[in-house]
Amino acid sequence: MSAADVEVPARLSRDFHLLWSGQTVSYVGDRVTMFVVPATMVFLLGSSAFQVGLVSTAQYLAIPLLSLVAGALADRWDMRRMLIACDLIRFAAIAAIPVAYWRGVLSVPLLFGCVAVVSAATVFFNIGYMPAVATIVHKGELVRANARMEASRTVSELGGPALAGALYQGLGVFSLLVDAATYLASAVTIRAMRPFAQRERPHQRILARSVTGMRRNWSDPVLRRSTAGTLLANIGGPIFVTQMPVLAYQGLHMSAGVFGAVMSVAACGSILGALIAPKVSRRVGSGRMLALSMVAHSASGLGLLFVPRFPGAIVLAATLTSYGFFFAWYNINSAAVRQARVPVADQAIIHGAYRTITWGVIPISTFVGGWAVTRLAAQIGVLDAAKYAMLAATVIGIASIVPLGGMQRLLSTAAPMAAAPPQRSTVEASA
Repeated sequence: MSAADVEVPARLSRDFHLLWSGQTVSYVGDRVTMFVVPATMVFLLGSSAFQVGLVSTAQYLAIPLLSLVAGALADRWDMRRMLIACDLIRFAAIAAIPVAYWRGVLSVPLLFGCVAVVSAATVFFNIGYMPAVATIVHKGELVRANARMEASRTVSELGGPALAGALYQGLGVFSLLVDAATYLASAVTIRAMRPFAQRERPHQRILARSVTGMRRNWSDPVLRRSTAGTLLANIGGPIFVTQMPVLAYQGLHMSAGVFGAVMSVAACGSILGALIAPKVSRRVGSGRMLALSMVAHSASGLGLLFVPRFPGAIVLAATLTSYGFFFAWYNINSAAVRQARVPVADQAIIHGAYRTITWGVIPISTFVGGWAVTRLAAQIGVLDAAKYAMLAATVIGIASIVPLGGMQRLLSTAAPMAAAPPQRSTVEASA
C-alpha cells in the first residue's frame, strides 16, 4: 500500500473503525467515572458540597493550564504514541482509586489528585484526537466519521448512567475498575492501528505557536463570538452539572440507582436532539441555531423551580432531557461552524486556544458553586441551597444570547479564515 493510500483513504478504513470502537467503549467508561466519583464522595466519604465541587474542579483544572501547550506539542509529537500514552495514564489514575479504598487510604485529596491526572491526560488526548481523525479519514468522509463518534458519545449518555448506577449498587467504588479497563481497551485498539501518515510540522516554537493560536481564534469575528457565548455558558453550566448529584442525593434523598435511571432517561433528549439538529439547522441556519440552542439549553434549568412541588425524579428527568436536547444542537452546530472556518493545519492549536478560554473558567465555576452551596446550606438547607445556586447558573447561561445573537448574518458576510502564510512561521522561528 502506498503512502497516498494511507493519507487519502477512499472510505472509512479499518484504522478508523479501530479508533471508533476504542472510543465507544471509553465513552461508556467515562460515564461510569462521572457518576461513581461523586457517589463515592457522598456515600463513602461523607463529603460536603464544597468538597464535591473541589474534586469536580480537578476534572477541569488542566484545561486552562495545558490546552495551549497541548495544541502546540500535538503538532510535533507522534500522534499515535501520544494517544496511547494518554490512555495508559488514565488507566493507572482511575485504577488507583479503588485500590486506595481497598487499602483504606482513600481520601478527598487523593481523589483530587487522581482526577487531576486524568484531566491532564484527557486534555492531550482530546487536542490530538481532532488532527488524528483528519489524518486517517478522507476529507470527504469527515462528516460521516464525526457523526459516528458523536452517535457513540450520545448512546453512552443514554446507557452509561443506568449502567453506572447498577454497577455502583453492586460493586461500589470498585465499579471504577470498569472505566479503567475501557482506557486500556482504547489503548489496545489504537496500538492495533497502522502508524499515522506523516504530517507537516510547524516551524514556530511552542510559545509562538500558542500565541498564534490564541490570536487567530480571537481575530476571526465568528470564532470570537462563538468563544464569548460558550464562555458565558461555561460560567454557569458547570455549577448546574456538578451540584446536580448534591441536589439529588442530599437534597432529594435519591438512591444511586434512581438517579442513574433519571440520567439515562434524560440522555434520550441528547439522542433526539442529535437526530433532529441537522434538519433544523438546514432550515434556520447554523448561526441562528447557535443562539437558539444555547439559550434554550440554559433556560431548561428553570425546571428546578418545580422542585420539591412535584416528584424529584420526574422534575429532574424532564429538566435534564430538555437540557441535553438543546446541548446536542449547540455541540453539532458549534463544531460545524468552527471546522468550516479553520484550516486543517491550524485546527489543533486554535482548538487548544478555544478550550483554554472557554473551559478555563470551569474550575473557577465549580469551586465557587461548591463553596456557595456549602455556605447557603447552613442557612436554608441543602435542597434550597443547591436549587438556588443552580438557578443562578441558569441565568448566566441565558446571557449567552448577547454574543451569539446575529451570528447568522455574520456567517453570511465574514469570509472563512485563511491559512497562516508559511513565510511568517519561518521568520518567527528564526527570531
